[in-house]
Formats: sequence, structure tokens, C-alpha cells
Amino acid sequence: MEFPVDVALAELVPQLPTGPRWWYEVKMDGHRTVLWRLADTVRLQARSGRDVTGSWMDLAVAGMALPPGVVLDGEAVVVVDGKVSFEAAQSRAASSPARARQLAEGHPALLIVWDVLALPTGDVRARPYEQRRALMLDVLAGLPSPSPIQVVSATDDVEVARVWYDRLVASGVEGVVAKLGSAPYRAGRSSSWKKVRHAETVDAEVVGFTGAAGRPRALAVRLPDGRVALSQRLGARLAAQVAAALVGVAPAARGRAAGGESFTVAEPGLLVEVLAGTTRHAVVTVTRVR
Repeated sequence: MEFPVDVALAELVPQLPTGPRWWYEVKMDGHRTVLWRLADTVRLQARSGRDVTGSWMDLAVAGMALPPGVVLDGEAVVVVDGKVSFEAAQSRAASSPARARQLAEGHPALLIVWDVLALPTGDVRARPYEQRRALMLDVLAGLPSPSPIQVVSATDDVEVARVWYDRLVASGVEGVVAKLGSAPYRAGRSSSWKKVRHAETVDAEVVGFTGAAGRPRALAVRLPDGRVALSQRLGARLAAQVAAALVGVAPAARGRAAGGESFTVAEPGLLVEVLAGTTRHAVVTVTRVR
């Protein structure tokens, strides 16, 4: 397995699936992060494949306690006043390494782990979820206590999962992910992982922008149905976050949205949330960067 790895993604559904061998995990509101324990260091990877070790150095240091060869998939979260704060995680992810270290002093991060992709013995992605979870628990049991690298809460009881969904939203839990116990770890979106969440939003890939890369006015996004639409004008905070995340921009490349609007093409990898109710129209509303 080589860095970076393509991650598995969950399909957004209106309600949890039920039936034999479905497992349910708490879905935290943070930044998707893959931890690579290499021979002599640790690297952290974002969902897009970018190296984000500098933003989460406290997690990288904690990861040195893992055996070399271990690769873990999970969510980097920051807890503020007893609640998981996406805004705090976003600030950390958008900061320089020096600023990220300062933020970590006040609010250290946690890595909530839900899968293991590799062990010192090799790649385990082809094994069923139930086997991978058992292997993951064995690996994490060897960490010193307390550790910021923690296992996600999981159950095979759908009623327990529904209680989590209903009662934990105030603590920053975004929803619940259901995973088929017999399924391997598949890159991309598949029917073996499903998620329900409280926010009425959908994920969209940024394919371009209007304005300057350092101060984008709006985003061109590819919606789940494949359409490319232009967003409403970004607020100052969102524009700054997008500007920090835009990489590999080719100023000469132009594209057109479904409505005919022209935009500057951006390299794939950046994801945003958009209000689900606005995706039926030509203009969508971006709520935050993923």
C-alpha cells in the first residue's frame, strides 16, 4: 500500500438499514484522517489525499506508539467545552503548522478510529469489516493510556444506534454510519457503508471557482447527480477557508456550469457541504468546507 490511499465513503440515506450483520458507528463531526505509521515516522492523510501531518502533529506524535506498518482510518476531532467542534477542527486544518501547534496546546485533537487498512503483516482491506474491527481493537489496545487515538463506539443493535442518533447530537455527534459486517474495505462510495446525519446537507466536489484563487467569489461544484452548478457568493470566512485549500489551480483552464456560467477549473479533491434543498436549483448554497 502506498501513500496516499483512496478512502471508503458512505452513501447518505434517510434511515438506518436493518438486517443481519449490520453494524453501527457514531459519526463524529471532524476531518477525515488516515494515519500511516511508517518505519521511522508518522504521516497523516486527508480525505483528498493531501499530507496534513503539520496540522495534526499531536496525533502524529501519539501515532509513534503504534507498530510500524499500521494504517488507520478515522476522524480527527477537537472537543471544546465538552462538545465536538467542527469549527475548531476546521481552524486547525486551515492553520500553518506553527499556528496548529498553538491551537493544540489549548484544545488537543483526538483521532476517532473506525478501521484498520494495514498491519505490520500487510494489507487487510480485503477482510470483512467484523474481522478488521477485531484487528483494530487489538492494535489500539496496545497504546498507552490515556491516548488521543481512540476507537469509535460501535454496536450491532439498531435500537442502540437510534438512541445515539437521537440523544448525542448535543455533544457534537453528526449522525450514525452503518457498515455491513461481511464487506471488505472498498475505496469510494458503496452500498456496504451508509450514513444518516442530522444536517440536511450533501457533499459536493469543488471543480472550480469564480474570482481569484486567493479570494474566490463562488464555487463550481459537482452535485451527487453529476450536474455542475455554481454556488451563491461565499461569505468572507468560507472564502478564506476555500482559498487556503485550493491547490493546483490552472488559471488558463476554463469550464462551464450547467447554467452556462464560466469558471476557473480547480484540481479535484476539495469537498464542501451544500444545503440539500438548494441542489435542485441552478445555484446552490455552500455551508462549509469538508
